Amino acid sequence: QGKMAFTGKYEVESDENYDDFMRKIGIPSDVIEKGRNFKIISEVVQNGNEFTWSQHYPGGHSMTNKFTTGQEADLETMSGKKFKATVKLEDGKIVADFPNYHHTAEISGGKLVEISTAGDVTYKRISKRIA
Repeated sequence: QGKMAFTGKYEVESDENYDDFMRKIGIPSDVIEKGRNFKIISEVVQNGNEFTWSQHYPGGHSMTNKFTTGQEADLETMSGKKFKATVKLEDGKIVADFPNYHHTAEISGGKLVEISTAGDVTYKRISKRIA
């Protein structure tokens, strides 16, 4: 699997169920409000099975997770909680279980498609490649 499918810089172009999902995972409403129309930038560097996945939020806040698929890694949630998880690569998708939601990411039609599921709420975020 030589191709670096995920490497790139992506900007959110659309999302679904943002408010419901953020409430479901316990994000405070003022934070939800601030983030609602912000174009989160995701920057991904893939080197074989090693990933550096950064997200740039409003107000200069960034978060970076480094992981190797199939190995346990120390990761951080959107709200800054640290946890351990094994990120998998299944059928070209990145799959991870965060403490309170299940997350997948894939490149589809040149776009980064991320789906997070918490209970009965599914949050879908589509980002276009900008670099």
